[in-house]
This record gives sequence, C-alpha cells and structure tokens, in this order.
Amino acid sequence: MNKIRNVQLLYPQIPNTFWSMHYLNKLTGFKSSYPPLGLMTIAPMLPKPWNKRLIDTNIEKLKSRDLAWADLVLISAMNVQEKSVHELVKICKDYDLPIVAGGPLFTHEYSKFPLIDYFICNEAELTLPEFLEDFQQGKASNIY
Repeated sequence: MNKIRNVQLLYPQIPNTFWSMHYLNKLTGFKSSYPPLGLMTIAPMLPKPWNKRLIDTNIEKLKSRDLAWADLVLISAMNVQEKSVHELVKICKDYDLPIVAGGPLFTHEYSKFPLIDYFICNEAELTLPEFLEDFQQGKASNIY
C-alpha cells in the first residue's frame, strides 16, 4: 500500500512560439495563455487526504523545496511541451519521486518517456479512478 501525503502537480513550459502568445501576454499583462485546466480538473478527483500543490512552470520556477515536499508527481502535457517534460522528469527522478503522467502528449507517445512510472491515457475521468484504486493497493500497472 502506498503512503502518499503530498502530491505535486506540474505543468511544463510551453516554448516561445507564435501560438504561445508570449509577447502578447506581456502586452496584456497575462502570465500565460494556456492555464493547466487538465490538472485543475483532476485535482478534486484525487484522494481527499492528499495535500495538493500546482506549479505552472510557465509562470513560476520549480524549486527543490517543492520536490522535497512531494511524495508523488502528476504531470500533464500537450505535444508542444515535450522538451520541458523531459527536463522536469529528469529533475523529479533526481528526487526519486514516482511520476504519473497524463494528457495528449502521453496518450499517444508514452513510449518516449521511459522514466515515467505511470501513464493515464485517454480521458482521466475514465482511467484515473481505476489507477488510484490500484495504486493505493500497491498493484498499479504502468499504463491505464
């Protein structure tokens, strides 16, 4: 049985492209054009006793104290965020943290991420409950 208390939700950086609207955000005062809606949607689906923190790396840096606090990392990403995902996964593994990944990037390209422990494919509303049940019983599979 897994003893999880603290869960760090991570949203990777979106590279500086036309579609990221980085420069438009500077003009309008917005910090980001793409908030981590997927992570905000699944956070209430996680077990109530788990403490949850969300870091959108587009607006704040991931700090060592954030990972020292965590028992588990959940990361969600789109394909354009792949480079940042690889960087974040490496950092998380330096802290020996288990990683759960979901979102469009991982649903179709999970084989590109051998360091990630668990993949929640398709819609999390369908696959996350089964994963959580198995995970809490200590018998989670790699892919859901």
